[in-house]
Amino acid sequence: MTGADRKAELAANLAEVEERVAAACRAAGRARDEVQLIAVTKTFPASDAALLADLGVTHVGENRDQEAGPKAAEVAELRPEAALRWHMVGRLQRNKARSVVEWAHEVQSLDSARLADALAKAVHTVRYADKRDEPLDVLIQVSLDDDPGRGGCPLGELAALADHVTHTGELRLRGLMAVAPLGGDPSAAFERLAAAGEKLRKDHPNAAAVSAGMSHDLEQAITHGSTCVRVGTALLGGRGLASP
Repeated sequence: MTGADRKAELAANLAEVEERVAAACRAAGRARDEVQLIAVTKTFPASDAALLADLGVTHVGENRDQEAGPKAAEVAELRPEAALRWHMVGRLQRNKARSVVEWAHEVQSLDSARLADALAKAVHTVRYADKRDEPLDVLIQVSLDDDPGRGGCPLGELAALADHVTHTGELRLRGLMAVAPLGGDPSAAFERLAAAGEKLRKDHPNAAAVSAGMSHDLEQAITHGSTCVRVGTALLGGRGLASP
């Protein structure tokens, strides 16, 4: 497939996703600009992210640090004029904190005090080295199914973790992120997430972001107040061919 063909394919997919998001916003009585679209480019090459930037996409999500860092650098070379904002949306190990804060503008998968401390320490180090000039935006990933294998902070521990994050001094708490339980009703899960977000904002009014909804359930997420949908397959197609 030529670059022109791939760009046309991505443009068509993007138009379909945009219409789905717009329709879901209309049905929920919300404005389209209330919902941010993150293109999740995991396993897809930097050239796809560059083409999406050409099409007006400004937010890109990645799941693995070892893939994301080189990809972000390559896209910066391919499209130096593109003001892309990179989001870490996958599970993150503490030993990757230093690497992540060098490319990510936001981490959406913070789920423990130990990870918060590791990220805060990394941000401090990178800022001291003049490689970063601002705190790291973070979302707390909450568990909606109590499955430790999928990550996420239990809802009962959310308040304590939010307080911990805000006291690090290097992290800026923006809200919550979640993935709907496998095989469950996404609407019910997103309703619980919305309630958790409302409770969180009583103590942290600036933590207004709710990142929920992917290719298969973005409509339900928007219905229940999601301010950010993370879309991969519907935009880019099946699994890509980037190196693992």
